[in-house]
Amino acid sequence: MSRRKDYNLLQQSETTEVAAPKPSLRLPDAVALIVGIVIGAGIFETPALVASQAGSNIAVLLLWLIGGLVSLVGALCYAELATVYPDVGGAYYYLKRAFGHRVAFLFAWARMTVIQTGSIALLAFVFGDYVSQIWRLGTFSSSIYAAIAIALLTALNIIGLQQGKWTQNLLSAAKVLGLLLVVILGLTAIPNSAVAAPVEAASSGTWGLAMVFVLLSYGGWNEAAYISAEIQDGRRNIVRSLMWSIGIITAIYLLINLAYLRGLGLANMAQSEAVAADLMRSLWGEPGALFISVLIAIATLGATNATIFTGARTNFALGQDFSLFGFMGRWQQRPSSPTHALLMQAAIALALVFLGTLTRKGFQTMVDYTAPIFWLFFLLSGISLLVLRIREPHIVRPFRVPFYPFTPLLFCAVCAYLLYSSLVYTGVGAIAGVLVVAAGIPLLFWNNYRQGRT
Repeated sequence: MSRRKDYNLLQQSETTEVAAPKPSLRLPDAVALIVGIVIGAGIFETPALVASQAGSNIAVLLLWLIGGLVSLVGALCYAELATVYPDVGGAYYYLKRAFGHRVAFLFAWARMTVIQTGSIALLAFVFGDYVSQIWRLGTFSSSIYAAIAIALLTALNIIGLQQGKWTQNLLSAAKVLGLLLVVILGLTAIPNSAVAAPVEAASSGTWGLAMVFVLLSYGGWNEAAYISAEIQDGRRNIVRSLMWSIGIITAIYLLINLAYLRGLGLANMAQSEAVAADLMRSLWGEPGALFISVLIAIATLGATNATIFTGARTNFALGQDFSLFGFMGRWQQRPSSPTHALLMQAAIALALVFLGTLTRKGFQTMVDYTAPIFWLFFLLSGISLLVLRIREPHIVRPFRVPFYPFTPLLFCAVCAYLLYSSLVYTGVGAIAGVLVVAAGIPLLFWNNYRQGRT
C-alpha cells in the first residue's frame, strides 16, 4: 500500500512538471520571433496611407522614424516588466499583479477571443489574398487559404517548440532578405516609362492619422513578454532581443519607404492601392508583381506563425488560474507545447475567418474588431508598470526603464491617443469587439461562483 502511494505521488510530481515551459529560445530565436510578428502585412498596406497624409518625402521618412522611437519607448517599459516578472502569461501576469484577477481575466479573455485570434485571422486573410493572385481556388479562395494556413501552422506548433521555432526562423529570414532585395532594386534601378512623372502630393492630411497607420505597422514587439519564461538567460536577453528587433525593423521600414519614394514618387505612392506591387511592376513588369505577391505571402505566413506561437501562452496562463478554462492550463512535455490552448485558439480564429467571409471584407473587419481592445489593454499594461513601481519598491529590478516616470507616462499617453483614434476611425467591427469582451464579465462571475462552491 505504501509503495502504491509513493508511486501515485511520483506520478503527480511528473504531471506537475509537465505544466512548466522550459527556457529553450536563444537570442536569435527571440529576435526572429519579434521581427516575424512585426513585419507582417502592415509594411505592404500602410505606406501608401501614410504618404497620403504627409506633405513631403522628408515627412514620410520622419513619420516612420518617430514610429520606431515610440516603439522603443514602449519596449523599454515592457523590458522592465518582462525582466522583473518573467512569466509565460506576459501582460496577463502584469495586469493580475497590478490590478487583480478580474482585470487579468478580462485581458486574457479579450486576447483569446479578440486581440490575438483577430490578428491571426487578419494576417491569414492577407496571406490568402496574395496567394490567390498566384493560384486561385474559386470564389472564397482567400478564406480557404486563410483557414488552411491557420490549421497547418497550429499543427506545427502542436508538434513541438523546435519545429515551430525553426519554421519561424526560416520565414523571418526569407522575409527580411526579400525586403532587402526590394530595397536594393528600388534604390538602384531606374524606373521604366510606366511610372509617370509625379505631381505634387496633397498636404492636407494630418500627422495624427498618419501615426495611427505607422504604429499599426510597428505593432507586435510586445509579444516578447509572452516568451520571457522561455528565453535562455532571460533577464539579459529580453532587453537585447527588444533593442535588436526594433532597430532592425526601423531600419528596414525606413529603407523600404525610401525605395517606394524613389521608385514611384510621393504622389504615385500615395495613390497606389498596392504600393509594393506597383514598385516591382514598374521595375520588372508582371514577373516583379508576382515576386512581391510571393514575398507578401511569406511575410504574412511568418507573422501568422509567430502570433499563433505567442497567443497560446496567454490561454495557457488563463487555464492555470481559472477553473472554467482549466483544460487549457496543461503543458505537454513531449512535445513541449500548450496543445489544448493552441487548439482553442485555432477554433476561434477559424470562426473569425468565417465571420470575415460573411462580411466580404476580411482584412478591414478584423482591423476594426481588434484595434480598440488592443490599445485599451496596452494602456493598462503601461499603467501597471507605474502601479508596480509604487506597490513593490523593494523588489530586485535587473532592468529599470530610463527617465522614470516620464518614459512610461509618454507611453501611456501614446496608447490613450491610439485608443481614441481607433474608436473614431473604426466601424461596426469595433462594436462587435467591445461586445465580445463584455461577454467575458458574466463568465468571470460564473467562474467565481464555481470556485466558491468547490
